[in-house]
Amino acid sequence: MKSVSRHLEDVLGRVKPLPPFEQHLLDAHGHRLVQDVAAPRDVPLFDNSAMDGYAVRRIDVLGADEERPALLTVAYETPAGAPPGRELDPGSCARIMTGAPVPPGADVVVPVEWTDGAAEGVVRINRAPEPGEHIRRIGEDVRAGQPLLTNGTVLGARQIGLLAAVGIDLVSVRPSPRVVIISTGSELVEPGVEPGPGQIPESNGFTLAAAAREAGATAFRIGVVADESKTLLSTIEDQLVRADIVITSGGVSVGAYDVVKEALSKLGTVVFERVAMQPGMPQGFGVVGPDEIPIFTLPGNPVSAYVGFELFVRPAIRRMLGYDAADLHRPTAQAVSLKALKSPPGRRQFLRGHAEISGPDGRIEVRPIGGAGSHLMGGLAQANCLITVPEDVTGVEAGETVEIVVLEELR
Repeated sequence: MKSVSRHLEDVLGRVKPLPPFEQHLLDAHGHRLVQDVAAPRDVPLFDNSAMDGYAVRRIDVLGADEERPALLTVAYETPAGAPPGRELDPGSCARIMTGAPVPPGADVVVPVEWTDGAAEGVVRINRAPEPGEHIRRIGEDVRAGQPLLTNGTVLGARQIGLLAAVGIDLVSVRPSPRVVIISTGSELVEPGVEPGPGQIPESNGFTLAAAAREAGATAFRIGVVADESKTLLSTIEDQLVRADIVITSGGVSVGAYDVVKEALSKLGTVVFERVAMQPGMPQGFGVVGPDEIPIFTLPGNPVSAYVGFELFVRPAIRRMLGYDAADLHRPTAQAVSLKALKSPPGRRQFLRGHAEISGPDGRIEVRPIGGAGSHLMGGLAQANCLITVPEDVTGVEAGETVEIVVLEELR
């Protein structure tokens, strides 16, 4: 049998990062930058008021209080969006709105709450601000030329807002891989449809589509394809126009109706192999179509399909997204097994497990969860890790340390 490491090596050898393209900000949301971004201008662009109030010369209001207010002439009004007004004369002020440019000569802003709110004539000021108070200074947030975001940053709401604030509307990003998921099996019916005799609800397509999205891809789940070779090949051909990766589930073993293996073997570009792992031993990988789109043929048993995705498809998606080798895979950790484990010789075992951080020293403890059968989804839904038992190990005693693949944050 082929080793897990060798199969992964072959997969990653055929997968390359997708070429970047320029996108407008909202279209770039959720994508990874493929450039360093520096600020083209200062933020704020000019000194502006942080409050509705009055722009004044601080020297004119020193010592002002309720009993001895400063009385200043309102020279003019400056709304947000207006150019700066003329320079203030001693003893005068400008009524100013939040965001409006501070007029020449003014060095503080008095909030309207500290005054009698006069719109014209003479305003009564009952309190003196501290030096520079209530003025947003040019460049105090971001300076022109300042590095903002680095290559590889995933653009979320906060990063999109920052780019907009400095006036950038186009950025170069890596697109999300488009993953087409096809579930095969004449016994399958859509969830919500009452199964007839011998039928079961289709679940792999939903599991794999959700897993692809979690990995950063755009997923397209295709309806169930019956066990018929021509129908399968036609469906794949129709989907290639919108696919960067194709995934099938089911039909890759040695049964009489294993349509995926039967149909794709004839192409000569997809290889079906026995990989030394449990669950998920039958695996197929290759390329299809004139653009040589990578295709993964995963087993039909739900747990086998999921484990195969995690080990082989997820790293391929991450490679297409431009991640470095160290970030292609789920994180791993060392954990103490609370129960004895058995594993078949010569195969790398992936058991569903639930791990917890125990005690202040950060020790991780793990226990297997659910049965070992590759059709048992209940345990997989409750698992937060996969317990790995190497090929040359057939048993682990309770209390021994094992490696786990972390599927979600441990608590």
